[in-house]
Amino acid sequence: MVQGVAPRPARREGGRIWSQRGAACDAGAVLERLREALSGRTEAMLGLIERLVQVNSFTDNIEGGNAVGELLAAEINAIPGMRTWSVPSQRYASHWFAESEAARGAEGGFVALVGHLDTVFPPGTFEGFRRDGELARGPGVLDMKGGLVVMIEALRALSAIGALPRVPVRLGIVSDEEVGSPEGRALLQQALSGAACALAFESGRKADLIITSRKGTGAVRVVAHGKAAHAGNNHKDGANAIWALARFVDKAQRLTDYDRGVTVNVGKVSGGTSKNTVPEDAEAQVDFRYIRIADGIAMVKSFEEAARAAAEEVPGTTVEVLGGVARAPLERTDANVALFQEYAGHAKAAGLGHGEAALVGGGSDASTTAEIGIPSIDAMGPRGSGFHTRDELIEVASLVPKAEALAAFLLGRARG
Repeated sequence: MVQGVAPRPARREGGRIWSQRGAACDAGAVLERLREALSGRTEAMLGLIERLVQVNSFTDNIEGGNAVGELLAAEINAIPGMRTWSVPSQRYASHWFAESEAARGAEGGFVALVGHLDTVFPPGTFEGFRRDGELARGPGVLDMKGGLVVMIEALRALSAIGALPRVPVRLGIVSDEEVGSPEGRALLQQALSGAACALAFESGRKADLIITSRKGTGAVRVVAHGKAAHAGNNHKDGANAIWALARFVDKAQRLTDYDRGVTVNVGKVSGGTSKNTVPEDAEAQVDFRYIRIADGIAMVKSFEEAARAAAEEVPGTTVEVLGGVARAPLERTDANVALFQEYAGHAKAAGLGHGEAALVGGGSDASTTAEIGIPSIDAMGPRGSGFHTRDELIEVASLVPKAEALAAFLLGRARG
């Protein structure tokens, strides 16, 4: 049964009588029409995924990213009533947005569908699309060109049964998600502000688990400055930047608190010129993750305090912290859980798994929408594994059910 449809007066549309609940008198018949529209669409969905995957859209590959964006726009514009527009970038490929007739000019209340067109694979590192029985492999097939095709196919199915004009939906597809959405974050928040909810189409998980919470991410570059001197003749005249940095590293690593969901990883350290020279400069690159926004802010302050203390312990040195919070967390809220439960009902009806995923350590643009108060969930893309690796794949059988679950969800949010 199609769920979540608000009551509204009976009316006639497309030769069908619509009930007080806003669904057809036989809601099961509506769902059956939706399934008929999606029947046999697996190969067409795979064909579009292949066309997208065959074009390298590594974040820094502007030409490839623009080609993928144009291809997506053409597919969306071919759906009656959908409108697209792009926002050019001088650093990345253009970012794309789209909306249905019901969302056009709306200040709020629409459903936001969130995605990205970039991948993590530079040209020549992992290329091509390959069908392997019930699996499909290739760069971005899971993360997240497959998810973009699920979006498009659901909208196409709603159009085929005449329901799309009543569905208020707006899409945001950025080109810089894999590097933290430095441009895309503000653009998404501007375009999607006021949305009733947001669904992000990152890689579908095992058993189709739905993500309601993600850790926030942050990165700092810590630079220590000292004074160079000959290690043999003038050792006492030097100030060892590496020693100061080492003091910082020890303090920073101790900030990890698994009970609070806070982790710190000093992942790269460099400095000095030779073993017999007191090092004048040293640098560390630090990744940190956290569950609550307040913890992310507190972590940056703690790094700054650790830097001051480290410099004081090694006279003649200074230690500075550059960077900070990169992406807010997707906090598990009552609103996110309610949205998960609403979508999960449709996923179950489509034959998919419908459980809630455990806290995820990596960030996504579901955090971008949640940051401005929009209830958000993630992992709506096709089921698969190996994202960010050369073993990236999707399970072909999950494509149509994922599109069905999304289409049914959107139908439940239709307006009279």
